[in-house]
Amino acid sequence: MDPQVVMDTLWTVIAAILIFFMGLGFACLESGFTRAKNCVNILSKNFIVVAIATISFWVFGFGLMFGDGNPIFGLKGIMFMSGLDNSPAAGNSYNGVYSALSWISIPLAGKFFFQMKFAMVAASIVSGVVAERMKYSAFIIFSFLMVSFVYPVAGHWVWGNGWLAEKGMFDFAGSTVVHSVGGWAALSGVLLLGPRFGKYNINRSITIIPGHNMPLALIGVFALWIGWFGFNVGSTMSANPGLITHVALTTNMAACTAILGSTFASWIILKKPDLGMTINGCLGGLVAITAPCAVVNVPSAAIIGFVAGWLVVLSVMFFDRVRIDDPVGSLSVHLVNGIFGTLCVGLFAQEQYLPGRVGNGLFFGGGGSLLGIQFLGVWSVAVCTFLLSGIFWLMLKYTIGIRVDISEELEGLDIGEHGNVAYPDFVMKRTGDTFYSTVSAKMVDISEEELQRPAKDFPKGDTAVQKIEAVIRPERLQFVRSALEKVGYPGIMVSQIDGHGIQKGVTQQWRGEKYKLDLLPKTKIEIIAEKSDINKIVNAIIRSAKTGSFGDGKIFIYDAKAIIRIRTGEEGPVAIS
Repeated sequence: MDPQVVMDTLWTVIAAILIFFMGLGFACLESGFTRAKNCVNILSKNFIVVAIATISFWVFGFGLMFGDGNPIFGLKGIMFMSGLDNSPAAGNSYNGVYSALSWISIPLAGKFFFQMKFAMVAASIVSGVVAERMKYSAFIIFSFLMVSFVYPVAGHWVWGNGWLAEKGMFDFAGSTVVHSVGGWAALSGVLLLGPRFGKYNINRSITIIPGHNMPLALIGVFALWIGWFGFNVGSTMSANPGLITHVALTTNMAACTAILGSTFASWIILKKPDLGMTINGCLGGLVAITAPCAVVNVPSAAIIGFVAGWLVVLSVMFFDRVRIDDPVGSLSVHLVNGIFGTLCVGLFAQEQYLPGRVGNGLFFGGGGSLLGIQFLGVWSVAVCTFLLSGIFWLMLKYTIGIRVDISEELEGLDIGEHGNVAYPDFVMKRTGDTFYSTVSAKMVDISEEELQRPAKDFPKGDTAVQKIEAVIRPERLQFVRSALEKVGYPGIMVSQIDGHGIQKGVTQQWRGEKYKLDLLPKTKIEIIAEKSDINKIVNAIIRSAKTGSFGDGKIFIYDAKAIIRIRTGEEGPVAIS
């Protein structure tokens, strides 16, 4: 066999393995950016999507994307049927059905193995956007449908000799084909799914929901960064030393300047250099350089990355303002910078790097024709992907449903969807973040009218100042706090405790074996109040904490012999506020 074919094949397989490593990066990044009670769910989605993407791309996707057909989609080569290869490595003179890949010298199996990893990445993007409230089954089904039909159609237009390729659109490694497609598919889903409970408040304020493990998120971004060298550099699909090293350099440069751009942006806008923004800034730079990495010089790559870093910070803030809840920031990274990176081809491309493949961009004397083609491609793929994905999301919503029950969301998807937790020793004892119950929570807060209704006159002590202790379900805390604010008592002390009472415990499982937890996490609230306010406070707690099931908790009222404000030394009721 030709030594060049051997080298090309070896390089492409190594690159595919690097892309496979990105699966670990997505799993770590997304789980780190979300709450501990959903960690198993996030890890499970990013693990199973590898299998789903492989099977669906083999059954439908590869043929629809790269098979010979028409300008819209491929018609041949489904499941490799009639899939004789027409590349030099095939060793035969047959006219195969994958002419879009005939320029690649490696065997057909190598082409599929490499391209399948791109499909995996596109599906993984969706996971982060819909995190912490989507049904596991709905995610699995949508991933299969997306990689089978949505991703291949858009891919065929650009990489499969489709109509956009005929017009001259250029996307070297997938800013649009992979990243924007994943972003548009996720956006159509999250608009139907809605935000996490409690994220956006009636008064238009935003509740901050921080991730649980920034070290894990940082590990994730490094794993993705490493994998990106397979993603971009591997897209050469040939052992061409000049092209490989150039793409590696532009890719790394964009990532580094994006880190600086996002750091400066968060420092200037948010007044602090936010690590989460910097992490996503790096990824935004990598996404933006993915389309133009082979056709821009190093200074251009540096500019692209720096702007991408700023775009991440601004777009994260924008999506929050328009109440689109993206826990990981995937829309800002993959959708926004996928669009930006694709348009950068029309701005920064230089024909000298790939003669005959792409012309000069606007900034290098090529005029606006290439930019116009890129713009057409961006929005054509956007409309196609958004509509197709939306159809699939609607089908799922009105059949099996796409969102978990509100009680499961509050208690955590790890227990409700998987029956186990990521941190059984730590989380259960420290935060009560993985409590399980079969009780459904009310979707709305208690109304002010209901809180003002006459309540029972509760027994009180003798002193003018009283102390109230309430032990409640952890998932009811935000309801109780809202009710207390409405009756004028926002000041509370909260601690996490473990308890065992008439509610006997819960059963979890580990590797198929069940075990029982009989010390359940509870939340204790402590309030100091004037005696005259006790009735309305206790009334508010009862009505907002009650579910009607065992384990709702108890309230205790004590005399407070003295209360002293440390700052001024004031004593008695005046020291309460």
